[in-house]
Amino acid sequence: MTAESLLFFFLAAFAVTTAILMVMQRNPLMSAIYLIGNFFALAGLYLILRAQLLAVLMIAVYTGAIMVLVIFVIMLLNLGDEARRIGPVTLKTSAGIALVCGLLCEFLYIVFVADPPAMPEPLESAGLGTVESLGSALFGRFLLPFELTSILLLAAIVGAVVLARKRS
Repeated sequence: MTAESLLFFFLAAFAVTTAILMVMQRNPLMSAIYLIGNFFALAGLYLILRAQLLAVLMIAVYTGAIMVLVIFVIMLLNLGDEARRIGPVTLKTSAGIALVCGLLCEFLYIVFVADPPAMPEPLESAGLGTVESLGSALFGRFLLPFELTSILLLAAIVGAVVLARKRS
């Protein structure tokens, strides 16, 4: 097994672990911190794929800007008080645990029982992950989803401010 494969499995396990811990947290601030760890693991996976621009953008944009915005909204809404009021185990928690167990069983079935699918032809990776290919995809084919995402984020910020004003 090569060093690249070991690094991939380590980063993949770290990404899955931080994602599960993020979902299982009751404290929204700790959940955001686990999400930051997940972003770093994904950036490492992008580096393995030789998409350096995507890795840098993952760290700079998501971890730097988006997570600051998420933590600002958490602080603005003061969600820490609600985390203390929630009981120990609710129906949502039981459903979440059942979902995680089901997904784990499905994963184990795929890994150990199912026949592996035929490998597709490898893509030409010379142009993937560059500024030019990302820019042409983002502002060409994916312009509408990109703009809709920005409107959705703006609506979420306005909603957080409205909710915070109603409490005071």
